[in-house]
Amino acid sequence: MQQATQREVPDRISWSRAMIFGVGFFFIAALLIGQIPSYINLEMTSSSLTGFEQGVLALGVICIAAFVIVQVIVMLFDPKPLIPPIIFTGLGVILGVLGLLLLLWASYTGNQYFPHTNVFWNPVLGGNVLWLEPAAIDLVMIGTVIMAVGVGMVFYSMLALRELRNPDRSDPGTTRTIRTLLIVGSVLLVAFMFFYTFVTDQSLAPMIYPQCPYAINAAKGCPGPFTGLAIIDTILNVILGAAIFCTLGAFALRLHYLMRPVRKRTMSNLYITGIVVAQVGAVCLLAWFVIYPLITWIHSWTFIGLGSYLTVCGKPSAVPQSCGFSQQAGYIIDAVITMNNFVLLIAAVAFWKTRRNLVVIAGVTTAALLALATLVTHMHPDELLIAMLVSGGSLILAVIWTSVARREFAVVGENNLGCLGQWLVIGTCLLIYLTAFAFFSIPGFRETNPNIPFVPGAGLNAGITNSINAVLVIIITGVLTAVQFYFLTRNRYKI
Repeated sequence: MQQATQREVPDRISWSRAMIFGVGFFFIAALLIGQIPSYINLEMTSSSLTGFEQGVLALGVICIAAFVIVQVIVMLFDPKPLIPPIIFTGLGVILGVLGLLLLLWASYTGNQYFPHTNVFWNPVLGGNVLWLEPAAIDLVMIGTVIMAVGVGMVFYSMLALRELRNPDRSDPGTTRTIRTLLIVGSVLLVAFMFFYTFVTDQSLAPMIYPQCPYAINAAKGCPGPFTGLAIIDTILNVILGAAIFCTLGAFALRLHYLMRPVRKRTMSNLYITGIVVAQVGAVCLLAWFVIYPLITWIHSWTFIGLGSYLTVCGKPSAVPQSCGFSQQAGYIIDAVITMNNFVLLIAAVAFWKTRRNLVVIAGVTTAALLALATLVTHMHPDELLIAMLVSGGSLILAVIWTSVARREFAVVGENNLGCLGQWLVIGTCLLIYLTAFAFFSIPGFRETNPNIPFVPGAGLNAGITNSINAVLVIIITGVLTAVQFYFLTRNRYKI
């Protein structure tokens, strides 16, 4: 990252790097202005607020976890650190182990969601625990985030310990370690995508454990404790988890190298980003905790009929259990979230000249945070595998974006764009859009509809037409994008 201040280095950027910056900001804009508001709107206006509770809790937890990691970075790499790195190493190991144990316990004992329907503690407003309804807390999500925070603490404390022994503070660029992590993660994700095209965990379960494919049933020769589905899902989760850790590790290491030579100018920007994220997390956690008292209070409003205008209750005698927000209330919250995110994006454009370091640091960290938010908000067993695929693919974008942010305004070429260059720019942008369009058609999430037809496991089924179009489009447009981007980069066009 470089702010060009010398007279002999003009404020220019190559078309290839500018395109990657554009793709990154487009990804952020699509999720902040499009996907997240529509997701919250859908969960708010559903017949049950359980999905809303789980979603905003996941968003709040991942934002607070990101803020904790930012604080760890600030404290470890301060010019005069107050806390020795070894303290974070020990704390990270403890958190990582506790998170892993919680994750495994919740996954394999059927206790992913809390409270259960038969668990009661000081119930009020018809809830089970206080006013919380059953399944308000996803313990698998909580365990995953705690484990990730622990691993992050160990990772950055190791980097801090290495810096104590090595005075070098230069930026080595995209090192062999980063490239290896990126390649391994990408290969694992692509392999799973092709695997999921032809077979699924549901179709493999009877092959692995014919007597016990899906559910434990001692009467049918299935005493447990595992089923075929649990075995294959464990294998796939380990593979995809390794892919996410590789891509996330590549991003974290590249961001560390990117900021290292100019920490005096970038550390405050990272801290500002963390503060903003923490505020978003606090709002989400507050919404999760007070949603049922809030909807009960709003339902009681009688002024010009606002209660019935903003809420919908299936049973007047069951408030708030049978209540949800109306479409009008969803539109209002949708507009508020969209407007705030739009203001942030416009502010990034306005500060591009004067606070470029802040825009770049906030941009790449937001891209990585949105990738992880996609995972933690879709940890239901039916959605987890695809959520990990989408999260890993988004992290690859964050790694590439962070990699090209090194000296992005150095003079990298003197060739004018010309007619051929214009076609390369337009064609590459269009192909990148089509590839992303197809990639995000794979998820079968409740709040999304596929743009291009895709049926998991239907690749060998001739009876299902147009079943793998999304993967075919990814292959064709992905190859064409790589070819065009290669020529665009090789010709070293300048803006």
